[in-house]
Amino acid sequence: MSQDIDAALDGWDFKPGMMQARLIEAGDGRQVLQLRVDLGVLQLETSGRPDGTRPDGCATYYDALRQYALLHPDFVLTEEQCHEADREFVQFYHRRLCWLALHDFARAVADADHTLAFMDLVRDHSPGEEYTQAHERYRGFVLFHRTHAAAELALEQNNPEAAIDEIRAGIARLQSFFAAFGAEEQMEEDGMVKRLHEMEQSLREKHRIGPTLREQLDSAVAAEDYETAARIRDALRRREGPS
Repeated sequence: MSQDIDAALDGWDFKPGMMQARLIEAGDGRQVLQLRVDLGVLQLETSGRPDGTRPDGCATYYDALRQYALLHPDFVLTEEQCHEADREFVQFYHRRLCWLALHDFARAVADADHTLAFMDLVRDHSPGEEYTQAHERYRGFVLFHRTHAAAELALEQNNPEAAIDEIRAGIARLQSFFAAFGAEEQMEEDGMVKRLHEMEQSLREKHRIGPTLREQLDSAVAAEDYETAARIRDALRRREGPS
């Protein structure tokens, strides 16, 4: 059997600056993702860990470490565990990019949530501040991807108001991220934050949306108008449907 990858690259030229991903059927019939990179192609599984392995019998290394943490709540990541965690971060980063490029926003949100939860675990069991900061500096980027994907998913479901709520919630999380680094003043000049504000404004104008139900609820609670807050909560439950 030929071991070259000419067939996979034929007609799929690399284009610098463009995210190129595709979903294909493998020889055994399963679907896999392919990401075009400068010198070839990456192939990723669509569920579980992107490389298809099961660390310690678990779906992901995060799941394996989470189980370990239940038995050893005060453990500190070893050098080997740090290395394996970093490998999984990179794999999920590549797959998240693929889902975003393919506009599969539900799976982009799921992979972003995995990364954020893993970042929390790494932070809580980090061997030192240097390792912690090396990861925490990427949290804003992951939050941006998650917020963008969640808003796009709400739009796919014909719910622009929910999309605005997702954007506002994401901006609030980014505010906490910038505050953690003492960079609140830089937040509004950040490109990711600007893009989210532009997206929110565009949705409000296009769909003629004033304060959303969730914004109205927050205002009612702040004003201690609990009767109005109860009515708005009921309206939100009706809009969101059964859980």
